[in-house]
Amino acid sequence: MPSRYRNALNIVVTTFFATVVLFTILLAYVTGYQFIHTEQHHLSFGLYGAFLSLHLFLQSLFAFLEHRRMRSPAQPQHLRRSAALCIAAFQEDPDYLRKCLRSVRRISFPGLKVVLVVDGNRPEDRYMMDIFQEVFGGADQAGSMVWKGNYHSDGSGGGCVGGGGRSTVHMEEAARVTRLVRGCRYSCIMQEWGGKREVMYTAFKALGDSVDYVQVCDSDTVLDPACTIEMLKILEEDPMVGGVGGDVQILNKYDSWISFLSSVRYWMAFNIERACQSYFGCVQCISGPLGMYRNSLLQRFLEPWYHQTFLGSKCSFGDDRHLTNRVLSFGYKTKFTARSKCQTETPTQYLRWLNQQTRWSKSYFREWLYNALWFHKHSLWMTYESVVTGFFPFFLVATVIHLFYRGRLWNILLFLLTVQLVGMVKATYACFLRGSLVMIFMSLYSLLYMSSLLPAKIFALLTINKAGWGTSGRRKIVVNLIGAVPVTVWTMVLLGGVAYTIYCETQEPLSETEKALLIAGTILYACYWLILLVLYLAIVAKRCNKREEQYHLPYAEA
Repeated sequence: MPSRYRNALNIVVTTFFATVVLFTILLAYVTGYQFIHTEQHHLSFGLYGAFLSLHLFLQSLFAFLEHRRMRSPAQPQHLRRSAALCIAAFQEDPDYLRKCLRSVRRISFPGLKVVLVVDGNRPEDRYMMDIFQEVFGGADQAGSMVWKGNYHSDGSGGGCVGGGGRSTVHMEEAARVTRLVRGCRYSCIMQEWGGKREVMYTAFKALGDSVDYVQVCDSDTVLDPACTIEMLKILEEDPMVGGVGGDVQILNKYDSWISFLSSVRYWMAFNIERACQSYFGCVQCISGPLGMYRNSLLQRFLEPWYHQTFLGSKCSFGDDRHLTNRVLSFGYKTKFTARSKCQTETPTQYLRWLNQQTRWSKSYFREWLYNALWFHKHSLWMTYESVVTGFFPFFLVATVIHLFYRGRLWNILLFLLTVQLVGMVKATYACFLRGSLVMIFMSLYSLLYMSSLLPAKIFALLTINKAGWGTSGRRKIVVNLIGAVPVTVWTMVLLGGVAYTIYCETQEPLSETEKALLIAGTILYACYWLILLVLYLAIVAKRCNKREEQYHLPYAEA
């Protein structure tokens, strides 16, 4: 069959499959069909619940199979392959940057080229180049440069420059950057501020085709010495793998309760969700702190990636997710390996975390639309999972509003119990897979998702074309209060539902069965929180703000 007919057939099949999946979920949700239920429908288990249970089971199963595959160590076939590590830095905390660069020096890969690009060339940004020179200054072939502009600006304040409008000076500086990056093993470029994508573009463009693989890293990340070779093994095993990501853990997990919950959530996201996607070769986001790409492929889509627009505006966030999507658009696989590890900083303040999640949710919804164009080039699992995860927040919002305004306290309590029950099931499986009881606290993240992340996702969709409200540099933390708006509105909606329900319940007396269920459910819910709170205070709280206990991995000693 000719390729164009095969491609058309794949598009038809994939579109039909996505429609069937969405229709099935919608049908199960709207009809509310129940397999089993009590006499007065106080407890029930229906088609929609069965569908979600099956999804969690399949996701856990494929994640387990992928981890079993990872346990078989592979030997790299070509040790002479060349690789470059590109580090993006913006107003970084000096301590984090120093730890990052020291960990880079310990990477066990011969001849690894390192390119640090600083987003900013003002005097107050100079400390980052000083730290680079402190760590690499004594090494052979280390060089640095302050660039007045960048590849898309001459630094004169006159805006962007086009290919035909570049001045001779600007072209000479760009050529000098290229010579520095390709001629030095360790190089640092300070350039005019332009955002993370501009920084990444500078590193990729300057490297050109001089290396076989390009690894990416953020300046707040501490890398494991074996991280590079482990990702390179995956790319060497299969020429159709275009990108691979590693296991990103939290460096400052004991700084606060929000950073600790983020640490268990990160483990779930990478070792279950992305491990499952990796089983089918369709990881949908190779994370910025630890990823590697086939450079010959990266150079093919470098310009379209940089010039990405959405609704007429240039995209300024979601750089790593779109980089992954570009790989998938060419029909290449994307993988995850838990054998490659790193630790990275996460927000320790609630509002800063909320702003980060809002920005990530914006890029998720935007890239979901782009990703859908390439469903037909990959496993049907990518189509299935994208449909389920893409529409799940909207079904959940509808469920919450329906139950909170139905006029029965038992519905609200049962929903809260169900949320924590699902959280406990996932946490128990994570404890088994990781071999650590600390994952039991993953169930606490369920409440954080329901109360904060869910409204943030809806807000992100409504403001998807707004470029601001992201996280700030770590040297000077700036908290944006805009992230509190959706949470405040959501809280008012839920409180309104509770007030309405209490009013309805006072209009007629509760039956003895309902009273018994409310008492039993309340006791059960209270016991859950009491036990988890005691465990948190005994295991986690006493370690918070003790930074010397945080960096427990060997490579973090850097």
